[in-house]
Amino acid sequence: MTAKGTFVSVLGPEIVRYLSLKRALGRRYAVEQDVFRHLDAFLFAADCDLTPEKFANWCHTRAHLTPTVRRNWMRIVRNFCLYRHRTEPSCFLPDPSQFPHPHQPMRPHIFTEEEITHLLRTVDQLEPTPGSPLRREVFRLAVVLLYTTGLRRGELVRLRVGDYDPYERTVLVRESKFHKSRILPLSTGGSGELDAYLQKRRTRALPVSTETPLVWNRYGGGGAYTGAGFGQGMRDLFQAAGIRTRTGQLPRVHDFRHAFAVHALLRWYRSGANVQAKLPYLAAYMGHVSIVSTQYYLHFIDELAATASDRFEQHYGTLVTTLRTLGGAP
Repeated sequence: MTAKGTFVSVLGPEIVRYLSLKRALGRRYAVEQDVFRHLDAFLFAADCDLTPEKFANWCHTRAHLTPTVRRNWMRIVRNFCLYRHRTEPSCFLPDPSQFPHPHQPMRPHIFTEEEITHLLRTVDQLEPTPGSPLRREVFRLAVVLLYTTGLRRGELVRLRVGDYDPYERTVLVRESKFHKSRILPLSTGGSGELDAYLQKRRTRALPVSTETPLVWNRYGGGGAYTGAGFGQGMRDLFQAAGIRTRTGQLPRVHDFRHAFAVHALLRWYRSGANVQAKLPYLAAYMGHVSIVSTQYYLHFIDELAATASDRFEQHYGTLVTTLRTLGGAP
């Protein structure tokens, strides 16, 4: 195994250039670096370039991984080979048809307004603990912010008190995914919840300095929840509220983000707004690298498709009926 961050095989210099390019474009590429470390060590031991045989042998060393993870590792190497292929057309290029079949993507759970209301009522029943004296207030704030801003879980737990501007009613999300920072305007309800939460901390003489974590607990001397710890707290909350997905599973924290996006799109559809023109705004608010990620929500949510169909019928239903009458449409 090569030392972390170093590459010593014949492909080492090209791997370094490839990672540098991707990071210059705003990608962290931490997983990719780990993949290339394994590949680099394998090629260094074999003292050879990447060939079809060596790629197959390397993939065999990853047989203990799940098919989805293995497919991702192979895809990462193929993307590197595509980069290399631009200057070395004769280099080996893995055939993606030989990769393990991908699993069906998990369908997001879109929280309804009724579920959010029920979830908040359940939050109000939470009891404080020595490690989390504001357990009820913390998880109530978390539900409100996740639902009304579409924050990622990691973005939420990394927020500091100083990231909230009570005068502008905004929160600053610092260098999240793709190294992008953004300022999010809050709804009146969201900023009101934040004000009440911080006032509660002041009343209880709990830390409120600008560098104090917003989602705070006393564990480990006081600090932010870990992503895993916060996720478990939310799963316990879903369990207590009896909220399940259509397959009977507990929702994921990330499903709040899906719900935020879908509800924003539904509001635009129902108000007659030009949704395609507004997609860049939603992409910027959610911290997407491009609107391609945001367009995902246009295709896979049944309610969106039904609402779009209703709008089409309202605007062009008469025309379609006329065409059918004239024999211009089947």
